[in-house]
Amino acid sequence: MSKKYYVVWKGAKTGVFEQWNDVKSHTQGRADAQYMGFPSKAEADSAFQSTYTKALTKRSMSKSSGAKPAASAAYVKAETTGASNSSTSAKTADINIYCDGACSPNPGKSGTGMAVYQQQKLVELWYGLYEPMGTNNTAELNGLLAAFNYAQDHIKQGKTVQVLSDSKYSIDCITKWAKGWQAKGWTRGKGEEIKNLEIIKQCFTLYQALKANLIISHVKGHANIEGNELSDRMAVLARVKCTKGFVQYQETLDIKTILAMASG
Repeated sequence: MSKKYYVVWKGAKTGVFEQWNDVKSHTQGRADAQYMGFPSKAEADSAFQSTYTKALTKRSMSKSSGAKPAASAAYVKAETTGASNSSTSAKTADINIYCDGACSPNPGKSGTGMAVYQQQKLVELWYGLYEPMGTNNTAELNGLLAAFNYAQDHIKQGKTVQVLSDSKYSIDCITKWAKGWQAKGWTRGKGEEIKNLEIIKQCFTLYQALKANLIISHVKGHANIEGNELSDRMAVLARVKCTKGFVQYQETLDIKTILAMASG
């Protein structure tokens, strides 16, 4: 394996690093982490003098000139979770939906974004669900709920849908914990309250109805995954514009331009 160099723009410590473990220690657990790998130190040094958004845009444009799009679920290393049909792999999903949430500060103003791909091509962007006093977790759960709602009609048409989120918390709430919470009367046991319960209930109800044709996958945030990055930009747009509904992005789907927008 060829040697790589890593740039961390946002983390406990920033700079150019040679060891992945260093990058992991500086970024793990941070929702705002920004980092990327490069094949040479010269490229890494140059990128660090610029910005994460510009580096991401440059990489996205170089891939679009010849390689297959990074956003396609077939080319993303995603951890598939939940009780989805084991015979259906990420490569065979008809529709891939990336969802993300943004909140600043936390708690504070939050928004949700979504990027939809069909046949490995970006077809729609959505944003909204603004909350004046939300959290990262409520914004991420709203993303799953929006994705499930979007998936319903397509699943009724016999299509398989993959939903991709960088929120392990949201995915685990729906695919691992909700069933047990429901059995205990929607508590953690001993009457302990569950945070964000109403959103979790709505998500779980839809998940139960759709899961035979639904794949839920976890992807790394701020890891140069195009669909995740685009949904992030939409979530920030929703927060900045205070968009309470969930509306389709009407501008031209110019990936370079959208990636240059503010990130969460």
